[in-house]
Amino acid sequence: MKQLAYSALLAVSLTFSQITLADEKKDTTPNPYPEEKTVVTEHTTKVGGKTIKYTATTGNSFVYNDKNEVIGSIFFTAYTKKGADPKKRPITFTYNGGPGSASVWLHMGALGPKRVVMDKEGFALKPPFEYIDNEYSILDLTDIVFIDPVGTGYSRAHDKGTDKDFHGVWEDISSVSEFIRLYMTRNERWSSPKFLAGESYGTTRSAGIAYHMGQNHGVYFNGIMLISSVLDFRLDDFSDRNGILAPVTMLPSYTAAAWYHNKLKAPLSSDLESSIEQAKEFAMNDYALALLQGDNLEPRRKLAIAERVADFTGLSVDLVLEKNLRITLNDFLHNVKRKEGETIGRLDGRFTTPELDAMNKRGYRDPSYMAIHGTYTETLMTYLSKELNYKSDLPYHILGGGVKSWNYDEFNRQSNDISDKLTSAMLRNPDMQVYVGNGYYDFATPFFATEYTFSHMGLPKELKDNVHMHYYKSGHMMYVREHDLIKLKQDLAEFFKKSL
Repeated sequence: MKQLAYSALLAVSLTFSQITLADEKKDTTPNPYPEEKTVVTEHTTKVGGKTIKYTATTGNSFVYNDKNEVIGSIFFTAYTKKGADPKKRPITFTYNGGPGSASVWLHMGALGPKRVVMDKEGFALKPPFEYIDNEYSILDLTDIVFIDPVGTGYSRAHDKGTDKDFHGVWEDISSVSEFIRLYMTRNERWSSPKFLAGESYGTTRSAGIAYHMGQNHGVYFNGIMLISSVLDFRLDDFSDRNGILAPVTMLPSYTAAAWYHNKLKAPLSSDLESSIEQAKEFAMNDYALALLQGDNLEPRRKLAIAERVADFTGLSVDLVLEKNLRITLNDFLHNVKRKEGETIGRLDGRFTTPELDAMNKRGYRDPSYMAIHGTYTETLMTYLSKELNYKSDLPYHILGGGVKSWNYDEFNRQSNDISDKLTSAMLRNPDMQVYVGNGYYDFATPFFATEYTFSHMGLPKELKDNVHMHYYKSGHMMYVREHDLIKLKQDLAEFFKKSL
């Protein structure tokens, strides 16, 4: 009997041990989904010579569907000034673009309290990389909430949700708007002056959010900041071989980059702004008229136009004629410095890389993106863990890793243009100011395409005065160049004054 009892006890003990070990093994398996948690830390910095004490709150906020079921979570980092009155203290919700980009670029490059160390012109230094206090942060002007939409950063679709719930033009606008609504509710910021700041596709998001939240939540923003703006996607679409908008609106950017690389002849080579103005005049008149005529263009006239296109781009007349006057972006990037064996950057035309017939090689990357990808990734990962004390085993999706496809269906039916929604938001809220920042050497969101967009929005005169255009002698991320980072801060400080 004693032996049987002992055997039974041993069996129970082994079973319990196996359960315990199984539980321990299960507990040590990394959670594939984020938790809804926040980490709060206290900091002090100097901006514009003034000391600012602030709180950093980093974490994930769940996103719910109409049935109040969790469908995902959005990762954010919020900086709030200590002791400030929320009714008077502005708050800015900010994000980058892609779609599929985390907010790392504006966070660690321009607006946040820390910034990546680059050289004065924005070119990368050797690793390991460093970050420093950002004396040009906008934290002296506003509290800031950096948002990583689902599929970027640590943000994920999970539980009852799938990527399809978030990865589309209006799906994204809806989910980010809901995050903003919930943040304002939980943190009692409904009465604060409110701003949006988006870069690249983030400007598309901003136009949609200003419209969506005004229509559906009664949220009126004091101002929105469109950094490297893209509202009308037709303007950089070279796939339509008969379309004229893309070649016309891109030409002045070609001129700017050709000027930078000393490819223009006198008198165009003398002054950047003057050359750009002449390129605009040519693009909207003789060039556009020639493209409209297509095959009916008289040969001698075609040659004359080709010679002028060559003058404004630094390309050969033979190449312009070979391309039938339509110089696509790839044509320009891979040919303007082909004699030197180099390709120039898409995000920033100042950057170059060895050509190696790059447009036909798999794995080619934009040299201006290669310069910042590793730099910003390394510094953000160090900063989140070391200073903000946020720990996670999840991969942080910087750009593209968490977004494989995007639903443009409804957007396509609306002519690939969201500027009409911005017009509606401005008409509903006529006090809202709009800052627009443009890099001369940016081919991802060309400055002349942005000018064209705003000149076709049908704004009444009093609302046209609410739009404030600014220009920088750098590219898509103008703030990587220190001179333009300083100018950006000055321009935004003036913008906040007008908006408040």
